[in-house]
Amino acid sequence: MFSKLLIANRGEIACRVIRTARRLGVRTVAVYSEADSNARHVRLADEAVCIGPAAASDSYLLAERLLDAAARTGAEAVHPGYGFLSENDRFADACAAAGRIFVGPPAAAIRAMGSKASAKRLLATAGVPLAPGYHGDAQAAEFLRHQADAIGYPLLIKAVAGGGGKGMRRVERPEDFAAALASCRREAAAAFGDEQVLIEKYLRRARHIEIQVFADTHGNCVHLFERDCSVQRRHQKVLEEAPAPGIAAARRAAMGEAAVTAARAVGYVGAGTVEFIAADSVTDDGRFYFMEMNTRLQVEHPVTEMITGQDLVEWQLRVASGEPLPLRQEQLAIRGHALEARIYAENPGRDFLPSTGRLLHLAPPAESLNVRVDTGVEQGDEIAPYYDPMIAKLIVWDVDRHGALARMRQALADYHIVGVATNIDFLSRLVACPAFADADLDTDLIERSRNFLFPVGSPPPNNVFFVAAVADLLRERALASVAASRSGDRWSPWGVHDGWRLNLQARRTLAYRGGDDRHEVRIAYAADGWRLTLNGESVLARGRVLDGGPFAGQLAVELDDRRLVASVVATTEKQQQKRHVFLDGGTYVIRCDDPLHLVEAGGADGGLTAPMPGRIVALLATEGRRVEKGAPLLILEAMKMEHTITAPKTGCVRAFRYAVGEQVADGAELVDFVMES
Repeated sequence: MFSKLLIANRGEIACRVIRTARRLGVRTVAVYSEADSNARHVRLADEAVCIGPAAASDSYLLAERLLDAAARTGAEAVHPGYGFLSENDRFADACAAAGRIFVGPPAAAIRAMGSKASAKRLLATAGVPLAPGYHGDAQAAEFLRHQADAIGYPLLIKAVAGGGGKGMRRVERPEDFAAALASCRREAAAAFGDEQVLIEKYLRRARHIEIQVFADTHGNCVHLFERDCSVQRRHQKVLEEAPAPGIAAARRAAMGEAAVTAARAVGYVGAGTVEFIAADSVTDDGRFYFMEMNTRLQVEHPVTEMITGQDLVEWQLRVASGEPLPLRQEQLAIRGHALEARIYAENPGRDFLPSTGRLLHLAPPAESLNVRVDTGVEQGDEIAPYYDPMIAKLIVWDVDRHGALARMRQALADYHIVGVATNIDFLSRLVACPAFADADLDTDLIERSRNFLFPVGSPPPNNVFFVAAVADLLRERALASVAASRSGDRWSPWGVHDGWRLNLQARRTLAYRGGDDRHEVRIAYAADGWRLTLNGESVLARGRVLDGGPFAGQLAVELDDRRLVASVVATTEKQQQKRHVFLDGGTYVIRCDDPLHLVEAGGADGGLTAPMPGRIVALLATEGRRVEKGAPLLILEAMKMEHTITAPKTGCVRAFRYAVGEQVADGAELVDFVMES
């Protein structure tokens, strides 16, 4: 095997490859942009080379800089990870021309599968089943509309290049086709440099099932069973599991055979994933259709590793070194059940809008044989607007699906993040959702379970405010003790902070806001704690810090005869003191309400400010014209996705503050909008 490996990627996948390479005794070279100079993958690698500015187009997507870094460091091989140049045939060719081993399939295989349209035409001749649709080269908008009318609605418009759910739109009605096509083309051109699309019939109540394949240079090709990736938002996977629930052995074998056929048809080598859409339940009539082949390692590969006991990155490195596959098909078996949840910096309540900021507090669950955390960040790192907002992958394993679900629920409850919005609470509801728990899976699961997954907001329970109050009281006691110790009088009564008064019992109030409501916790000091009263409920409270200190620690809180373990993190954000309370598997953010503290006014009404840094890609309204509430005004491209800014109320667009193509900062005023009274 080669002795030094350059990883042409960043974040979680770079850290993942480094872990296996180090175990195999292979030295690693990280590459990084100026925005990633102190990133975790840079800190973990044996060497690191800066390859350019923050934008991926000026760094991670420049093949010549990656190969120059390989030459300068003497790296014999290049691992592309996933995303960026991982499925770029020209990069694979350039590696070969430079005498570097490309840890991936041959460039010819990438070319064959790089276009979804040409791949479908190729595999149709190999007998792999395809979904009804148009996969041709003609791309005139009117021609595509006629093809869509012939296929019938609903349908999917999909970019022929790339993956990850980008450049994909579902269209329910003929009148929506033109706008969806334009949006799909814009996103595809921005993400993959290719605006060509294909059109396919959209199958309702369908499951997304993919097969992990592996081939070597000795003619061997196997599949490592299937993963169910049906749970998606914005056509991007959220939860993955292996094996797929409810799939019969005969159907598993048929799909595995079709996947191996597809791999052999293009002379595949290395790790790849053949993706299928399965109509209705896979246990009914067994219909399934080829969607695409990803010619790289997948984000969700850990669930396959957990059920097979194999390290797929090790397989990649061994195959790239010319070794045969470690196992034959008959030697592979499924053991237990695994789930993967993608932890994102995003706000599910705002249509999964990505979030940026510093990870002020990051406490993942403890890893074990049953729990694994793959991440590219640590506490204090920044989630920047330049790259995908994934924080980590949380993977769990147990002997069956029921046990794996229980493991995932607990692991999500133990995952505490402060500093950016995350989808952790959403994932907790998703795992507990009846449809998911009962394995009633399809790609519309999130939409049809919307009432369960997006509950109407309600104030936090009393216990949240009681826990926050106890944390604040313990914090005050700790600070008073430190101040007394510094005074030179260790016995100073001011350091006790027990509320002692000469004649009357000490009383005070701590006020918080949960949502728009003010909650006043009345406190009476007692000999062995505090008597707390809120909303007519009174409890005797005690508390102590278990771990982490008084400002970001785990507490044991007793409320009468009930003992709770909670974590409370105190932050000050934009002159506002907040308490992040992690309790009973939920995350609650409440604000300290001080009537003497003046808070700056917020931005424009209705979200007419930029929710994050980005680029204006389209202006959809006419200046000076009246628009209805909810009408699209402009499209902002940020963190690889398009976000539509809509009118908060009926009114008039007086002027746009930015032109198409201009960059905007977080919080920038985008539209001069006048609302009707």
